[in-house]
Amino acid sequence: MSLVTELILNADSEARYPAPKELRIFQDFAKTGDQRIRIAKALAENEQQIVQNGSRRFWERCPNTPSNSGNERKTASCQRDQGWYVRLIAYSILAGSERPLEEIGTVGIKEMYNNLEIPIRNIAECMRCLKEEAMSVMSEEDGQEVAPYFDLIIQSLS
Repeated sequence: MSLVTELILNADSEARYPAPKELRIFQDFAKTGDQRIRIAKALAENEQQIVQNGSRRFWERCPNTPSNSGNERKTASCQRDQGWYVRLIAYSILAGSERPLEEIGTVGIKEMYNNLEIPIRNIAECMRCLKEEAMSVMSEEDGQEVAPYFDLIIQSLS
């Protein structure tokens, strides 16, 4: 759900017009549209590089992990999931809200990886590596916008 949708639904559920503070939030959302689009585009255009370089960085830090076991199927599955998280972050940035990431990407994340017998600390470290790679392909200002989304995933693994 986008920030705009949230503002409208909140006001509507209370049978009122958006308050001045909510209208300012909407204005800020509109003003940052170009930046959000630029960030999402950078993530989309560099997704494969982010995942491949992030994986390499992760394997240097955690060499004994299922994605680095020599089993190509496991490696491909892990990298597919990593790409999914990069895309979900791009969607959340476009929406101007962490809500899609919270509702789709972090609910049950620990349970899922525990059931797959993948160490949670490895997933958290992998997300740190993806974050570093994502930030390396964009400006410092854009990277500062992306970082909290990766941090939300990392914190949900704690």
